[in-house]
Amino acid sequence: MRYLLGIDVGTSATKTVLFDENGVALGSVSKEYDLLTPHNGWAEQRPEDWRDAVLFTVKEVVKKVGAQPDEIKGIGISGQMHGLVMLDENGEVIRPSIIWCDQRTGAEVEDMLKIMPREKWIEITANPPLTGWTAAKILWVRKNEPENYKRCKHILLPKDYIRYILTGEFATEVSDASGMQLMDVAKRDWSQEVLDKLEIDRALLGKMYESCEVTGKVKADVAADLGLSTETVVVGGAGDNAAAAVGTGVVKEGTAFTTIGTSGVVFAHTDKVSIDPKGRVHTCCCAVPGAWHIMGVTQAAGFSLKWFRDNFCQSYITKAQELGVDPYDLINEDIESVPVGSDRLVYLPYLNGERTPHLDAEARGVFFGLSGFHSQKHLLRAVMEGVSYSLCDCNEILNEMGVKVNDMMACGGGGKSKIWRQMLSDLYGCNVATIKQEEGPALGVAILAGVGSGIFESVQAACDKIITKSAETAPVAENAEKYAKYHKLYQKLYTDLKDDYKELAQL
Repeated sequence: MRYLLGIDVGTSATKTVLFDENGVALGSVSKEYDLLTPHNGWAEQRPEDWRDAVLFTVKEVVKKVGAQPDEIKGIGISGQMHGLVMLDENGEVIRPSIIWCDQRTGAEVEDMLKIMPREKWIEITANPPLTGWTAAKILWVRKNEPENYKRCKHILLPKDYIRYILTGEFATEVSDASGMQLMDVAKRDWSQEVLDKLEIDRALLGKMYESCEVTGKVKADVAADLGLSTETVVVGGAGDNAAAAVGTGVVKEGTAFTTIGTSGVVFAHTDKVSIDPKGRVHTCCCAVPGAWHIMGVTQAAGFSLKWFRDNFCQSYITKAQELGVDPYDLINEDIESVPVGSDRLVYLPYLNGERTPHLDAEARGVFFGLSGFHSQKHLLRAVMEGVSYSLCDCNEILNEMGVKVNDMMACGGGGKSKIWRQMLSDLYGCNVATIKQEEGPALGVAILAGVGSGIFESVQAACDKIITKSAETAPVAENAEKYAKYHKLYQKLYTDLKDDYKELAQL
C-alpha cells in the first residue's frame, strides 16, 4: 500500500491526515495552540508551537494507521498564508510570527505606496499593498525591531518553516509566496524590482518551486522519530485556499469554489494571468503549474450568521439542545417559509469592514427596510441573502475580468446549508455542488504530494480520479429574477452610505 500525508497548519490548530493513494482518509489527528495578542490589533503565534503540533500529529497518525515508513511516499504541507517567520543563522526562531490577521502595519503600507505607486504594485504583485500581507510586516520589524532584523538570515512563511523542520531546506512555492507581495505573479518568481525598492536581500528568501515539485526529503533524525523514511519526499505544498482548491477539484478553467466560513471566499481557477487594475480581488499563482487563481473575500460571511445567532437566537440554541441537533438546522428549516428577498428586507454584511469589492475598513453592517411586520426568521434569511449578495459581487468581478465560472463548488460550514447553496446558485446563475471528500486543504496537498512522488501523472488527473460530487443545486429562474433586483438595490446601498460610514467612524 502507498500512503500520502497532508499537513494543514491552521490558525487555531494543525491537522494531519494520512490518505491512501485513492484519496481515502485513513486517519486524522489535530493539535491546537494559542493565538497571541500582545497589543490591540496585533496577532502573533509561536512557530515552535506549529513545529510541535506537526511532529505530534504526524507521529500519532502514522502510529494510528499502522503505516510502515517505506509505504509513506510523500508529504504535502498547507498553511495559513502571509505570516512572517524569521530565523537566525542557526535556523532558530528570532521572534513570534506576525500572522495573517495582524493589523499593525498601516504606516508601512503607506510607506510602500510612497516607494512605488499603487498601480505599479498591482502590475507586478497583482495586488495593492495590504496590511495583512508579508512585505509590510518585514518593513515593520526593520523599523521597530532593528536588532531582530539584523539577526535575520531567513524569511519563511508558516508552512515553509515546517518544511525546514522536516527537510532542512529553505524553500517556498508559488501559491503561498504570491501572498507575500514580493513576487512578480505573472512570472512566478521573486520580483527583483520590488526587492530593490524595499531594500530586501533576495538571499533572505527561500528557493521558489511549483506546488507539486519535490523540495526535499525527510531528514534522518526526523524520519526515525516520526516513523517515516528518508525517501519520503516533501513537495512544495500550497497556501490554504490554493490547497482547498485542489482538495475540491477546482483545477481547470471554468471551475471555482465558494467557501462560507468565518469569512467568505470566491476562488476561481484560470489558465491565464488576469489582474484587476482596481485591486478589488486578489490574483495569485495557484497550485497547478502554469496557472493562477483569482479570489474575492467577504469579511463577515459565516460570522454574520453566527453573530446574529449568538446575540438574538437563544430560543434556537435552547431548542437545539433539547432536541440534540445543530441550531443551524433549525434556522434552515424556519427560513424556508420566508420568500426570496425576505419580504423587502436587505442586510449589508459589513460587520468587520469589507474587502471585496470595496476595500473599506470603515463600512459597517446594516438592516435596510426593517418594519414591524418582520420576524426573527426574516432577519435570519436576510443575513444569509446579504452574505450571498456580497459573494455575488466577488463573482461578478471575476466575470468582468473574463473568468467565466461554469462549475461552482461550495465548502465551509455555510456550504452545508441547502438553502444557502440555493441562494448562491440563483445569484451566480450556475449549478452549485458539494463534494463527498471533506478534508479540504489536507487532501489538496496530499494530492500534490502524490504528483511529486510519481503516484499521479498530474494535479488534474489526480482530481479526476479522487474528487467526486455529492449534492448539486441548480438555479431557479423565478428566484434569480427576484434576486437580481434585490442585488442591484444592495449594491446601491453601499454607494449611498459610503460617506456616512466615514462620518460615523469619526464620531
